[in-house]
Amino acid sequence: MNKSHALSLFAFTLFAGTALTRAAETPTITISKSDKLAVAIGTIAGADGAAAAKILQNDLALSGCCNLVPAASAGFVIGGSSNGGSLAGSVTDRAGKTVLSESYSGTARGKVHAFADAIVETLTNAKGFANTKVAFVASRSGHKEIYVADADGAGVHQLTNDANISVGPRLSPDGRTLVYTGYKSGYADVYEIELGNGARNRIIKYPGTNTGASYSADGRQLAVILSKDGNPELYTTGASGGGARRLTRTTGVESTPTWSPDGSEIIYSSDERGTPQLYRISSSGGAARLISTGHGYNTEPNWSPDGKRVAFTVRDGGSFSIATVDASGGGSRVVASGEGPAWGANSRHLIYAEGGALILLDVQTGQKTTLLSGFGKISEPTWSR
Repeated sequence: MNKSHALSLFAFTLFAGTALTRAAETPTITISKSDKLAVAIGTIAGADGAAAAKILQNDLALSGCCNLVPAASAGFVIGGSSNGGSLAGSVTDRAGKTVLSESYSGTARGKVHAFADAIVETLTNAKGFANTKVAFVASRSGHKEIYVADADGAGVHQLTNDANISVGPRLSPDGRTLVYTGYKSGYADVYEIELGNGARNRIIKYPGTNTGASYSADGRQLAVILSKDGNPELYTTGASGGGARRLTRTTGVESTPTWSPDGSEIIYSSDERGTPQLYRISSSGGAARLISTGHGYNTEPNWSPDGKRVAFTVRDGGSFSIATVDASGGGSRVVASGEGPAWGANSRHLIYAEGGALILLDVQTGQKTTLLSGFGKISEPTWSR
């Protein structure tokens, strides 16, 4: 088997998911008393205030930092007014002091997500993720297509309709564009889609295999696997796909690159030593270093936005699990069963595919929430930041 065929077979295997079951649009989770902030949602007035309050309640519950309680026992009370495309929101503390007062505009859901993130950031000094996007591969249509949704699993939209194989989606950090590998031309090429208007361009189309594209944290570069010079290897390009620069020269199969937050390094998977292992390399080139994970099969790495941890897929026997490892070395541990982890903006939550569903995991508490199911086979989730 030549290397190009091996890469395609290896990637196709990773892209497979398991059957999904139908689920409600809004996730069901359990809030328990802990060290979370005691927060109450008071009156949200206005024409769509009740709907806004429901979305806000779910956003804060998913954040993992808030325990929703009655106003009498809350440390902070949320109020506001929501009408049409605008929302005026406020947060007061127990003494009646206003700690947040802002107005937000946008879609019915977008304005509430923005308010939820502002609440989380104001009260915890950690970044919120309510106003981000997730995307994934699903086979509900009979083909592998790309879907996109809000981070709470609502508003699912089928992004591609290629009636072919569309895999390897990666959202840009700002959630405005997405790159993926499509076979619409008959070959594996990299396409970019603008989520706002659906415009699509084929940005990498070298002879051979073009796959695994992933944005740098600033959105200005891509890491990608190309076979234009013979063997499939790791390259970097500009965000528009130009200026390819080769980083690796191995006899193995490279796949699924992920960037460090500062753009100085890339971690990727390679089977140059027999089974897939994780390696890190400078984004400007040089020798790659093996990452010790304690597992014999490691793929799909994803670097947390704070730079401290890398999540990845491991296989032990016939089952797949999600593990994390300290980026500084050591500290590997399995955190869940599933595949394809992607960190959220707060470096605390992960999304991944498990048993036919898209799962949200709070790595700090271990709380799991089913965001989506009912889309055939699901795999390769990605999350904007």
